[in-house]
Amino acid sequence: MSVSSQEKDRAKAPDDSQQESALVETLRVIVHAVIIAVVIRTFVLQPFYIPSESMESTLLVGDYLFVSKFSYGFSHFSLPWSPHLFSGRILASQPQRGDVVVFRLPREDDVDYIKRVIGLPGDSIQMKDGVLNINGVPVKREQLPDYKDEDTGGAVKRWRETLPNGVSYTTLDLYENGQLDSTPIYKVPPGRYFMMGDNRDNSSDSRVPQTEHEGVGFVPFENLIGRAQIVFFSVGHREPAWHFWTWPWTLRWSRLFTIVR
Repeated sequence: MSVSSQEKDRAKAPDDSQQESALVETLRVIVHAVIIAVVIRTFVLQPFYIPSESMESTLLVGDYLFVSKFSYGFSHFSLPWSPHLFSGRILASQPQRGDVVVFRLPREDDVDYIKRVIGLPGDSIQMKDGVLNINGVPVKREQLPDYKDEDTGGAVKRWRETLPNGVSYTTLDLYENGQLDSTPIYKVPPGRYFMMGDNRDNSSDSRVPQTEHEGVGFVPFENLIGRAQIVFFSVGHREPAWHFWTWPWTLRWSRLFTIVR
């Protein structure tokens, strides 16, 4: 049976009502996708990029990672653009010693930092000749083979630290008797946390008291964004991630989808 010319035309060009319906449906799908993305980013996972060496060798410049937003509950910093709609945290859960955490810098609360939780409220923290002391007890550490710097190729002294709760990770020691290798005793106030970078001689962290223009100091619980969970992408040699044509030799294939510890 043949199809009439008029029917053929209708099959090729939908009428105005059909076009309008298709446009509305497309817009509805886009709006729903945006809402889902915002909800996931606000309450579940948020991607972050590592721009500095302060957490080497745990995290490298060029790592892209997911941070769980629900690990410690939610503050106003969890929301897009951080509107100050409420104070404190909802569904709060305390971080554990050794967690790698993204937080808002206390003196400049539109800046994200990432460090490791070393001191909990009430703890006394001190560095003595490069050795971390928690509540007057030196943290167990053992020397590992040197770390090879990706950019310079130089060898850096590396240690494995084990915290009192059993969390173990590696730290780098760039210099003997570095500026922050020996510090006064820091008493962590209630509702605050003491953060340190794993690259001990190349990290501005809670060992540097907060002033108007520098330092981190103690980090309020409210400023915590979430816990670093997984590296989902990593590109080396300071190469922009969007240079996809360089991926065969710049991607750090062994780091893709690795758990942050």
